[in-house]
Amino acid sequence: MKGILGKKLGMTQVFTPEGNVIPVTVIEAGPCVVLQKKDLENDGYEAVQLGFSDKKEKNSNKPEAGHAKKANTAPKRYVREIRGIDLAGYEVGQELKADVFTEGEFVDVTGISKGKGFAGVIKRWGQSTGPMSHGSRYHRGPGSMGSIQANRVPKGKRLPGHMGHDTVTIQRLEVVKVDAERNVLLVKGSIPGPKNSFVNVKETVKK
Repeated sequence: MKGILGKKLGMTQVFTPEGNVIPVTVIEAGPCVVLQKKDLENDGYEAVQLGFSDKKEKNSNKPEAGHAKKANTAPKRYVREIRGIDLAGYEVGQELKADVFTEGEFVDVTGISKGKGFAGVIKRWGQSTGPMSHGSRYHRGPGSMGSIQANRVPKGKRLPGHMGHDTVTIQRLEVVKVDAERNVLLVKGSIPGPKNSFVNVKETVKK
C-alpha cells in the first residue's frame, strides 16, 4: 500500500495519441512530509502519518508546532495516516512527491463532497413531486411517515436535512499522467469535493 495527500485543483481534458479525449481531474500531489511512524509496539498498529500544505506557526498551537519540529518541518494544514504500509521504506522527515505513482496505475481518492446545505426530499433523495396543478395542495412534501401503530417516525426514514459534506471515496481511478516537476497527478474521471479541497490518494484496494 502506498499513498499521498494532495489538493484538487479542478478538471480538464487530455487527448490520447489516437485522438480520443479523456476527462481528468488535476491533483496537486505533495510534497508531503512523513511526520510520524506508528508501530505495533507503541501504538498498537502500523501506519505512516503524512502532512501536506504548510501553515504559519502563529496559526498553529504548541502541540502541532512541536510535532512538526520533530520532523524538521513547518506545521501542516492537512494531516492523515496511511495504514498497511511497509514502515522500513519511510523515515521521519522524508519528503514524498507525486512520482510515488506511475502512469497507468489505479488509485482510490477520498475527499469531502460538496456541501449542499439543508435540502428537501426531492433534491436529497430523488423522490417524486406530487401533482403540480393548483388543486393538489401537495407538491414537494416528504410523504407519509409510515405506520400509525408505532406512533413514531421509523429509523432511516428519508426526510429533509443536511445534504453533502460527507467523506466519499471513489475507487479504481486511472492515473493518466504524472508531472513530477510540478507535483501534479492527472486522474481519469471526477473526484469528491470543490476546487482547492484536500484529498487522500491511495493505491487501489481493487487490484
